[in-house]
Amino acid sequence: MLLVGILSWAEPASANFQAFVDRLWVDAQKRGVPRSVFNAAFDGVRPDPEVLALTRKQPEFTSTSAQYITKRASDLRIEKGRLKAGELASLLKQIERRYGVDPYVVLSVWGNETNYGGFLGGHSVIQALATLSYGGYRADYFRKELLHALDILAQRHTDPKHMIGSWAGAMGHTQFMPSSFKAYAVDFDGDGRRDIWTNIADALGSTANYLKVHGWRPGEAWGYEVVLPQGFNSRSAPATATLGQWQAMGLRRANGQGFPRAGDVGRLLMPGGASGPVFLVLPNFRVIKRYNNSDNYALAVGHLADRVRGGGPFATPWPEDQLLSQAERKEIQALLGRLGYPIGTPDGKFGPQTRSAIRSFQEAKGLPASGNGSLAMLERLRTAY
Repeated sequence: MLLVGILSWAEPASANFQAFVDRLWVDAQKRGVPRSVFNAAFDGVRPDPEVLALTRKQPEFTSTSAQYITKRASDLRIEKGRLKAGELASLLKQIERRYGVDPYVVLSVWGNETNYGGFLGGHSVIQALATLSYGGYRADYFRKELLHALDILAQRHTDPKHMIGSWAGAMGHTQFMPSSFKAYAVDFDGDGRRDIWTNIADALGSTANYLKVHGWRPGEAWGYEVVLPQGFNSRSAPATATLGQWQAMGLRRANGQGFPRAGDVGRLLMPGGASGPVFLVLPNFRVIKRYNNSDNYALAVGHLADRVRGGGPFATPWPEDQLLSQAERKEIQALLGRLGYPIGTPDGKFGPQTRSAIRSFQEAKGLPASGNGSLAMLERLRTAY
């Protein structure tokens, strides 16, 4: 996103920033924030150039579903999740009894957000939010979040030193924005504080409460990997149907088991196309998306939860070329072009022209003509001169 009207950090900004803080104090005081709390929160705080730079940072490539989910449900994260499930078994059972939310999904949110507390973000929440608001990046939104953060400090749930989060102000083990903290965080262990930074019970209980309030359905899954019948036309399929109706159309669970609740309503999701893993996702999938409004995120949370629970990998592997970065896909196109195959301008998108060029190259080299790229094919192309 291009930002317009934000400060140039090459210019001295101390006087302007102090004026920003002084104006903020007027509103904080009206909310009942004590002056001592406000002063402690802003002690030594200055605009952080790194935070504002991160708003401008463009990723080197856009992750495919395959890359995103493979990274977030890695073998290491699965192993660590299983260790945490054992260590916290009693706590997770208590959380499930209180909120009715699948404890493995709660654990998976934790794993996806901070790698089970391995990295909480490393930024002072007050400094990050102040920088974003003062710097003009969604200034009104982040100013409101900053005032919410001051409320949290005033209520003594944590202190400025421990109020750590992401560059955008998402806080603690399961990354709540201050407004979400105020609405959904809980004091699970009853010590009088809602501490999502150092208290795992509060952090995981707060996540379960968030999911419950947003409509989690106890006893229902997030979704199922399925296999499509031969000749299935997804474009003519209904937007939603019961699992029993999908089954009548020829869809089957990929693991060969039946659907335990045929009346549950699901929609078809094909993030890797018909040749990749295919899913029927249920209402709880939408609830997970309330945490992060992304199909990839919800798939990663659901899949990691299933793997930590003891489930296996997807029955249908991702197409190989979806595991390539955009830079690697562009390199394949460029190398094919240098060999004389018509591919147009390399853009990292494998459309019909690129697929045809890949098949022609594969046929010329005696390889299976799938039309899909891969790291092995890229290596062949690199040595083709």
